[in-house]
Amino acid sequence: MKTTYTIKEVAEMFDLSVSTLHYYDKQGLLPFVDKNDVGYRTFTPSDLNFIHTICCLKDTGMPIKTIKTYISLCMQGADTIPERRALLNAHRDAVVAKQARLEESLQEIDEKLNRYTDPAARGLIESEIEFVTAEKSAHHLANPFVTQ
Repeated sequence: MKTTYTIKEVAEMFDLSVSTLHYYDKQGLLPFVDKNDVGYRTFTPSDLNFIHTICCLKDTGMPIKTIKTYISLCMQGADTIPERRALLNAHRDAVVAKQARLEESLQEIDEKLNRYTDPAARGLIESEIEFVTAEKSAHHLANPFVTQ
């Protein structure tokens, strides 16, 4: 097993660009990464665990500033476990709420797709257009549909 990795190797492992890793470093997300004798960042297997967590938090919408707080708490040791737990619980709640909104949106998309695959789709859509056109007309509003 390899014991250290270059920034390019790490970027490839996590499907990130090298510039993204440089950006994360400049933002203070990689205080655990050291540089070798010639000044190149050198990543160890334990660094990869942190990068995995950073990617997870970023992918789930955690702001860079909050990720930095989390990493800083990690670097302070076990005494910060309660703060880390509170931060991650709050983030988890936000992720669960976003999942619920996405599920609702996905249901709406599925309903539209079902309508469009229905053999009577054309008639259903034409009926909706007639209804909306009449509604707009009753309120002296412009017809929003393109007439052909």
